[in-house]
Amino acid sequence: MQKRKLGNSALETAPLVLGGNVFGWTADEPTSFAILDAFVDAGFNMIDTADIYSFWAPGNKGGESETVIGNWLKKRGGRDKVLIGTKVGYEMSPTQRGLKRSYILKTVEESLKRLRTDYIDLYQSHIDDPDTPVDETLEAHAQLVRQGKARFIGASNFGAPRVRESLDTSRRKGYPRYQTLQPLYSLSDRKDFEEELEPLCVEEGLGVITYFSLASGFLTGKYRSEKDLEGKSRAGEGRKHMTPRGQKILAALDEVAGKHEVRQGQVALAWLLARPSVTAPISSATSLDQLKELIDATRIKLDRGSIAALDKASAWR
Repeated sequence: MQKRKLGNSALETAPLVLGGNVFGWTADEPTSFAILDAFVDAGFNMIDTADIYSFWAPGNKGGESETVIGNWLKKRGGRDKVLIGTKVGYEMSPTQRGLKRSYILKTVEESLKRLRTDYIDLYQSHIDDPDTPVDETLEAHAQLVRQGKARFIGASNFGAPRVRESLDTSRRKGYPRYQTLQPLYSLSDRKDFEEELEPLCVEEGLGVITYFSLASGFLTGKYRSEKDLEGKSRAGEGRKHMTPRGQKILAALDEVAGKHEVRQGQVALAWLLARPSVTAPISSATSLDQLKELIDATRIKLDRGSIAALDKASAWR
């Protein structure tokens, strides 16, 4: 399998990153272990998580996903065979949030402990903190890199001005630079990334690992009415895509999926992989069958006509 380089770092990922947001939430530990085993056994290597996963689930407080991954690493071994990306900064409480130096240095220790590892391959600022100077955040990350606790750093949910400011600051002061951006991006969510962030990522050589790559399941085609969303854990996210544009996207996915004899969600991932700016989409699975579909999606090569049809149906301009 051909790996893809993450920015200008020494990290290389297979063309699919496994989303760990479901671990300890909609996937219990035994199920999560089985998914992680199958993912790595299939030749894939990068796992995405965050300190906040899955804070939102009843009875959870955050850190559950990292704990599951850490327990799996201890059981399986082979830490050097996988890339672990985790994140810091999303608000879990009024005192647990942001990108201040003191908070990053404290929180990374908690993540390392839960992950049962001495280092994080890709440590990411999860969301911009307008109350903290860029210099302070980057100095904290620089300290972690010097100490060997983080190999490389990245950003998520940053606007283009803040990404550019961060990169310029790293150049000027000699700090490690953000090597990756983790944006919301899919056939359903194109505008925010393509308008300003995509040109910047291409210009600066940033690796792009997309989240909500299947628009919370909408792009699999399983949610076509309000009734389909009843009782679903991501109903709120799925509902916002049920628009006339969303129906056009589903129709195009149906057509392309039929042409290639694959599933709609696989086409949506193949479209992302065909984008020159995208390194790898992040997607999660709660069963081995779902994981197999995700892995098979990385082998689909869309023809120009199919890509054009998807581009037209999802056009935002």
